[in-house]
Amino acid sequence: MRSIMKIVFLSVVAMCLFLPSALADNSVARIDGKNRYAVAVNAAKKGWGTASTAVLVGKEAYADALSAVPYAYQKNAPVLFTNSSSLSTDTKKGLQSLKTKNVTILGGTKSVSSKVTTQLKAMGISVKRISGKNRYDLAANIAKQMKSSSTAVVANGFAYADSVAIAPYAAKQGYPILLTNDKGLRSETSAVIKSRGINKTIVIGGESSINKSTYTKLPSPSRIGGANRYEVAANIVTKYNMSTSNTYISNGFAYADAATGASIAAKQGKAFIFTNEKSLPNATRKIIGSKKITSFNILGGTSTVTNNVTSQLKNPVVGKKVFIDPGHGKQDSGAVGYGLLEKNVNLDVGKRLNTKLNNAGALPVMSRTSDTFDSLQTRVTKGANAKADIFISIHANANDNSSANGTETYYDKTYQASNSLKLAQNIQPKMVSALGTRDRGVKTAGFYVIKYSKMPSVLLETGFVSSPVDSNILKSATKKDKLASGISSGVSGYFR
Repeated sequence: MRSIMKIVFLSVVAMCLFLPSALADNSVARIDGKNRYAVAVNAAKKGWGTASTAVLVGKEAYADALSAVPYAYQKNAPVLFTNSSSLSTDTKKGLQSLKTKNVTILGGTKSVSSKVTTQLKAMGISVKRISGKNRYDLAANIAKQMKSSSTAVVANGFAYADSVAIAPYAAKQGYPILLTNDKGLRSETSAVIKSRGINKTIVIGGESSINKSTYTKLPSPSRIGGANRYEVAANIVTKYNMSTSNTYISNGFAYADAATGASIAAKQGKAFIFTNEKSLPNATRKIIGSKKITSFNILGGTSTVTNNVTSQLKNPVVGKKVFIDPGHGKQDSGAVGYGLLEKNVNLDVGKRLNTKLNNAGALPVMSRTSDTFDSLQTRVTKGANAKADIFISIHANANDNSSANGTETYYDKTYQASNSLKLAQNIQPKMVSALGTRDRGVKTAGFYVIKYSKMPSVLLETGFVSSPVDSNILKSATKKDKLASGISSGVSGYFR
């Protein structure tokens, strides 16, 4: 009986030790489905539960969806998709589940055929269609069906990601999304601007999407651009300080999922950002870091947003700027022993750590990436200029006594004492476990780079190059890779 009680006690202790870290990972949910129709329906069920009105777009007619979200928002309607020739089975079931009574089709009969209209009516659903002779005319006609607004969004009709990125904000503000192209201001768009009394415009995209000439023809224009679709979406979130308490994210090239995401983001008043299929782009990582986003909803299945992206979003290091400082370099070899130069060991470990952190979703910055030398002051300045969240200086130890061995971590109490200690305490055991070295513990010392760096900072002594035991460990590529993984894991632990 006593042994059973002991086992129960140890189990409870183990849960207390390990459960908090698991619970502290970022929250990531996924709205998926076997196809774009199912994804849209599942999003509608999550966002609306029931919807008396729905907006329907053809699966291949991405241009028709560009202006859909603000209109759908005013109708309190989700955006759904269908085959052009007949009503998709998943969409039909979704409309029944949502108890939809009214459907507005966006686009002509090439996008959504008359047969679909007939099928909808057979379900007892009232059908309305908004069409146009082209994407610009359709956007203008959608705007005419919206409540009056003195402001409109203008985007390139072929740069769909720009329209989708602004859609949640435009929807909340009641702004229609109008379209033009990279050649000039379309007459359809110009006409609706005049007829609707629009006296202010928000231009989405850079000059390659909407050129200067077009821009100057618009009433009181302001522009939100970016180097790519990820940066445009991030800049929109920043510009309008959108709520990031539960951010929606989709593949920036999967237009149907993106439009679905924009629709539910608008409904819930949340930010909407983009990723690519396999890894978070830097612009997306930066907005996650700057806004301290910790909860996400992914739109789409693992074929469009892989589990690797999910893992990055879950990792508390995502979006964090980590400054990696491989000590010494060039003429300053550092410690020497058993054929090892400390500067080379430091750089090798630093580069491996850079890769591990980048794969985890962080934004690592290195003080050096080759055999170069920076003064201690320069290293500190580089860390400050990078606006790093934490500073990690990598070193290897040495001692006249070859029996000295082991791994230790230093921090300084001048700035961020408690956080630096926390960082050290997270990294130290991970290094020891990865290398199998003697644990020399966490210590304080006034090393220049950690004394004068104002962010949480640590200096790692990975092992002794003067030790026959440690030197063999530090020569092993496998061990150094495990070491980098251990440090990266420790950094993630720090941010939990």
